[in-house]
Amino acid sequence: MYALTNCTIYTGVEVLQDYALVIAHEHIQAITPIADLPAECERIDLNGASITPGFIDLQLNGCGGVMFNDAIAAETLEVMHQTNLHSGTTSFLPTLITTSDDDMQAAINTVQAYRQAHPHSVLGLHLEGPYLNPKRKGIHNGDYVRSPDADMIAAIAQAGSDTVRLVTLAPEMVAADDIAQLAQAGIVVSAGHTNATDDQASAGFNQGVTMVTHLFNAMSPWQSRQPGTVGAALNYPDIYAGIIADGHHVHFTSIALAHKLKGDRLFLVTDATPPAGTVMDSFIIGGQQVYYRDGKCVSAEGTLGGSALTMIEAIANCVNHVGIPLAEALRMASLYPAQALNIADQYGQFSPGSVANVTIFDHDLNMLGVVDVGRLQCFGSADSTDRSLVTTAPTPE
Repeated sequence: MYALTNCTIYTGVEVLQDYALVIAHEHIQAITPIADLPAECERIDLNGASITPGFIDLQLNGCGGVMFNDAIAAETLEVMHQTNLHSGTTSFLPTLITTSDDDMQAAINTVQAYRQAHPHSVLGLHLEGPYLNPKRKGIHNGDYVRSPDADMIAAIAQAGSDTVRLVTLAPEMVAADDIAQLAQAGIVVSAGHTNATDDQASAGFNQGVTMVTHLFNAMSPWQSRQPGTVGAALNYPDIYAGIIADGHHVHFTSIALAHKLKGDRLFLVTDATPPAGTVMDSFIIGGQQVYYRDGKCVSAEGTLGGSALTMIEAIANCVNHVGIPLAEALRMASLYPAQALNIADQYGQFSPGSVANVTIFDHDLNMLGVVDVGRLQCFGSADSTDRSLVTTAPTPE
């Protein structure tokens, strides 16, 4: 057991000073006033840093030079996780974009096996496609965009929400029974890469769709005579929406307006690709060469191909360019995605018994370290003589 002290604690509900976060093994034991902390409890002084529940990314194609579609393997997931930690993301959904049934089954098997040992880093699989509208496929490989196959839908449902956490599809291209089968298996169904009308999107919401994928992008827009998927999503108060706050996918003013309308149903995703967390000029996605230039990932035709965004950068953009208060921007990266997946009892907020995933940063939103399932990792220099933010922190048994 150890306690993080001398820090501002963003619990996901409130902001606390002069409190300590007590961690025992893999879980949060308590949030207690410093004065009530037992004398025998080891203390780690964070020198005025801030802590918040570990970030959760529900849409992560790749990072650290790897792409899940390219190498569907445990080694890829490990690279992604270790890269994520340096930007504060402690849990994520590896995202497999439109591909073959064989690759989808391989991804299901890989994630299922990986989660046996790492259930708190990879929370499950996000299947983005292949049941999309070809008119809104974006960078996805059109050769694989197709209508649902009954056997594959059954296989996804049978894998269950412990393995397949999220499926993105175009509701106008999928039968209501298929949506219902996925939702009844506990899988979150999200509308994305869709050209649905307002009526079609609304029908999807009534059939079991509870989310939209990267709001504004690859979906029918909100127009004066046709609200489209964007208008429907903004109109339904209970529908969650992920949004990419890199300044390229969505204008910052649009993010501000969406936040006013959606409130705690709007959460941050990175939609990151291999350049995130590393340095590289190009990569392949959806069978196309994508170039990383001036902060954007674009194909030769100018189509956006994911992002190079990290979650701490998305938060900083929300604070500095959108005007969202820091505490709320942090919730958009932790509590709200956890609520969207119905797992907020374990993730996204500090409460006794929740998983000990913690992001540590300074007042300029520079990353200092994380607690990854109870284990403290530090990224900056520290004075080990006063038990400041050090790398020799306790390891959970």
